[in-house]
Amino acid sequence: MSPQNDSVARHSNVPGDGATLEQWLGYLESIHPSEIDLGLDRVLLVLRRLFRRNPSARIITVGGTNGKGSAVVAIEQLLIRAGRSTGAYTSPHLQHYNERVRINGSNVTDDSLVRAFERVESARGNTTLTYFEFGTLAAFVLFEEAGVEDWVLEVGLGGRLDAVNVLDPDLAIITSVDIDHVSFLGDNREVIGFEKAGILRPGINAIYGDTDPPASVLQQASAQKVHLERPGETYQLVPTKNDGQAANVFILKQARYGDEVRLPDTGLPVHSLAAAVVAIRQLEPGLELAAIEQLLAGLALPGRYEVLNASPRVIADVGHNPHAADWLANRIGRQRKADGRVIAIYGALADKDVEGVGRAMSRVVDQWYLAGLEVPRGLGCQELAARLTGIIGEASLALSSSVGEALENALAEATQDDLVIVFGSFFTVAAARDALGK
Repeated sequence: MSPQNDSVARHSNVPGDGATLEQWLGYLESIHPSEIDLGLDRVLLVLRRLFRRNPSARIITVGGTNGKGSAVVAIEQLLIRAGRSTGAYTSPHLQHYNERVRINGSNVTDDSLVRAFERVESARGNTTLTYFEFGTLAAFVLFEEAGVEDWVLEVGLGGRLDAVNVLDPDLAIITSVDIDHVSFLGDNREVIGFEKAGILRPGINAIYGDTDPPASVLQQASAQKVHLERPGETYQLVPTKNDGQAANVFILKQARYGDEVRLPDTGLPVHSLAAAVVAIRQLEPGLELAAIEQLLAGLALPGRYEVLNASPRVIADVGHNPHAADWLANRIGRQRKADGRVIAIYGALADKDVEGVGRAMSRVVDQWYLAGLEVPRGLGCQELAARLTGIIGEASLALSSSVGEALENALAEATQDDLVIVFGSFFTVAAARDALGK
């Protein structure tokens, strides 16, 4: 989209001195006619006004359909452990916008974000930016001001035309490729893979975290002479048992090093953790294996197979597409108690493949609570039920107007042996965390 004229781009409601972060976020939502407007021209124009030259920091860009957040937090924490000052940019957030921008592991303050927003607003002139684009540039401002050495950047949508991709990475990671955001990225893995591979650059190193890369990713890597690390080719993931216990762990083997790294079962996707370890051994080869294993053993990420309650066990996961739901179903199948049921609380956005998610989860769920989401694009419980008719049995189905109500009803029914899983959207998980005081 071409830049808009000044009367459109610069609204009369620009926050003034002393404006709060919430006021700025409201303003960001108002200055572009579309929530998503893929393309780099507008972002690059404002970037050049903000920075005279490209950042001197090392850039690590992480894209993929699922598992991006886990890879980002693992790389971020490993870099910090190695003594590097590190910035991490992720999206979306669960409960506070500040979660999107971290410096040395801590969320930035409201005041810092407001200051960065003011700089971006001053630089953009009559160029419109989406909410995500504006926030991305603000994160760059904060990282540059803080002088952090490594920027770990999560792609928001796709890769090739995502705002993060205005910066050339020194290392690129694609965690996985599957079907999601069909209206923007396409309806098959090859087309989506091409978009994800847009974060690659000629001659750089890259990692593909999953076991089945689309041909489009391999072709782009070959055409650009990218050295692409991937499991089953340049490294191996071997499942084993954790000191004789039931929990599975994986052993990461890379022939070039002649050693092994244990990847414990923490609830985060193992392929994303493995990609992070492969990355850190390239970036910081002096980091000891014991330090890597110790850090990964305690790694957690809110909303990613997060335990919200111990008895009955309540787990929340932001998985919202069939690929993520399949991973979730497999994990639940391994962890459910023999005499217990799985009770699911599911809330979703209208543009998601709820039918595919329902099919993936129906093989492990005994009782469903469908929860309405009163957010933009959110599905009401009746709409959600209509789309899942014939996929999950009506006898095991209950409707709730909100996640909080569904959670209250599920906990009233659950026994100590049951597992309650809350999933389907960042909004769903955020509501559950609120309801349980997290």
